[in-house]
Amino acid sequence: MHGAITSYIDVAQICLYAFWIFFAGLIFYLRREDKREGYPLDSDRGGRVIVQGFPAMPGLKTFRLHGGRTATAPNIRADRRDAPVAPIGGFPGAPMEPTGDPMIDGVGPASYADREDVPEMTAEGIPSIVPMRSVADTTIEPNDPDPRGMEVIGADGRVAGVVSEIWLDRAEMIIRYLEVGVTTASGPRSVLLPMTMAKINGRWRQVKVRAILAGQFANVPAIASPNQVTKREEDRIVGYYAGGTLYASPTRMGPVI
Repeated sequence: MHGAITSYIDVAQICLYAFWIFFAGLIFYLRREDKREGYPLDSDRGGRVIVQGFPAMPGLKTFRLHGGRTATAPNIRADRRDAPVAPIGGFPGAPMEPTGDPMIDGVGPASYADREDVPEMTAEGIPSIVPMRSVADTTIEPNDPDPRGMEVIGADGRVAGVVSEIWLDRAEMIIRYLEVGVTTASGPRSVLLPMTMAKINGRWRQVKVRAILAGQFANVPAIASPNQVTKREEDRIVGYYAGGTLYASPTRMGPVI
């Protein structure tokens, strides 16, 4: 018998067994590695139980980041344990409901990750997302409508403010945000509007937003610097508009029949 080691085992059978062992090991390795984020899970039984499943969480691994910084995973750091929500029932795993203003508090579809409070950087080591006023020799294509000066219309059809500036992503060379001047109870301020949440009508010189109402622009999370936005600020801003798709109006709550 060609290739036979014994009368019952041959090379092909050994290769098959080796592949099975390798594949099982690969699944085990990948399943452990994907637990570097999001584990251990929160338990309704308190801190006595570590919910990690099988296999157990991997050991610590240090990653070298751009600029000489390092990050360790898993970091065993839970996000926002102070989120203002409460379970709707007394049974384990009960759904949560907001206890305050969910858009401002950042819960449900308005939730955000507690990312680093530093700006996204380009490969050259400079902030990626900045207002156009700080980028020399950059203009809007003449055949495209320039949103600056256009009125911003909320989901209720009312004017929320006027676009004052465009924010670019220098790494991708696309428009990320529109800077909108709005009036609040404490005076005028500028807020960022994600470009993905806006629809520009060049003919009517309007920017329409369906996510939130005109009056809710006053509560868009602020940014610390007028010339850059951090990762954490971005998540909070985008989360606020995303939350509006459910919480902006009572008519958006619950199922649609």
